Amino acid sequence: MLFRVSVYTPAEVVEETGFTLDTLRYYEKIGLLERVERNAAGQRRFTEQDIGWLGMLRCLRDTGMPIAQMLRFAELTRAGDHTIPDRIKLLEEHDRRVEGQIDNLQERKRYIRNKISYYRSVL
Repeated sequence: MLFRVSVYTPAEVVEETGFTLDTLRYYEKIGLLERVERNAAGQRRFTEQDIGWLGMLRCLRDTGMPIAQMLRFAELTRAGDHTIPDRIKLLEEHDRRVEGQIDNLQERKRYIRNKISYYRSVL
């Protein structure tokens, strides 16, 4: 039994991931995204695996992970399962930074709400 592997055009990947075409090209150029297969006409064709990986990159980027750390994570992932402890460590460090950002934002939010409350009391 044969089954068709899903492939995606760059436009479909842009829609699916929210990354721009320029970002996809850049990520491929610097090695965050492994070399993308091309069809006979030379057009990029992305796989489900590419989409999944880009989802991970989206998460890391949206939570403020620097490109250098994203590259390190990609390097560790490609090196194999023996790097899982290092990946865990990298993600735990990032998680702590994200927690700090959330704490800071919650503090700022309280300040803003106090200011709103003050202005309402003045009216």
